[in-house]
Amino acid sequence: MSSPTYIGRFAPTPSGFLHFGSLVAALASYLDARSVGGRWLLRMEDLDPPREVPGAQDAILRTLETYGFEWDGECVRQSDRHDAYAQVLDRLFDQGLAYACTCSRKQLEGHQGVYPGFCRNALHPRHDAAIRLRVPELIYGFTDRVQGEFRQHLGREVGDFVIRRRDGLYAYQLAVVLDDAWQGMTDVVRGADLLDSTPRQLYLQELLGLPQPRYLHVPLIIQPDGHKLGKSYRSPPLPADQAGPLLDRALRALGQRPPAQLADATPRVVLDWGIANWDATRIPGSRTLAEAQLR
Repeated sequence: MSSPTYIGRFAPTPSGFLHFGSLVAALASYLDARSVGGRWLLRMEDLDPPREVPGAQDAILRTLETYGFEWDGECVRQSDRHDAYAQVLDRLFDQGLAYACTCSRKQLEGHQGVYPGFCRNALHPRHDAAIRLRVPELIYGFTDRVQGEFRQHLGREVGDFVIRRRDGLYAYQLAVVLDDAWQGMTDVVRGADLLDSTPRQLYLQELLGLPQPRYLHVPLIIQPDGHKLGKSYRSPPLPADQAGPLLDRALRALGQRPPAQLADATPRVVLDWGIANWDATRIPGSRTLAEAQLR
């Protein structure tokens, strides 16, 4: 089966090294693309230099190569895309769809993460202010290929959200929508921690006249203390000498059923088996998976 129109991607943040949770997400996106003859792109989401770990970008690329992943074309870096983000932000601001916000974190305490609209009609200048996007009092929903129906009322559950931070850094929500459209993504496969962000992205896509990709959110791998495997919790980086066994383990985390002998195979053999036997309907339909259950 071949689907040359399928375009997927893996988009790590260089705030640390790849860990097992990253591997599960990377493997799911890679196999979903390659199993139908699609393209698989790599994008470095380096929007936040203060959080970036020196050397992390190179380490991520080396790890992916060591684990047998091959991507199409050059790795795109969001840090090279600021002009594109600025153009769209200016347009939204000029159309009255976005506005400047000077609220401090302390002012927003007690609102459970839903922006109360303090600056909505304040007409603050853009200097030294965050830029928020006005959201409608509407429900945005979609059918996730694993998680099923997901709906969110933007006004009540999110409020006007930030598309450029007060320090001048562009927000993930704006950048990811523009880059997915620019790169022609037909499918987005990523961790379930981003499920809640998707309705905001659907609204931005609608507002900007951009196509909506299909979405598949894989479960997050949770440590015994309840934290997800992630860079902020100093999850162990992926060891180079365990590539085959960890890819096999990642396949099992994704509900696939590799034969026992695959645990001792090379990364290329494991990936080739995964491509030939990929079945996204086997992915557990939960937002989290306990790491201890995967050993």
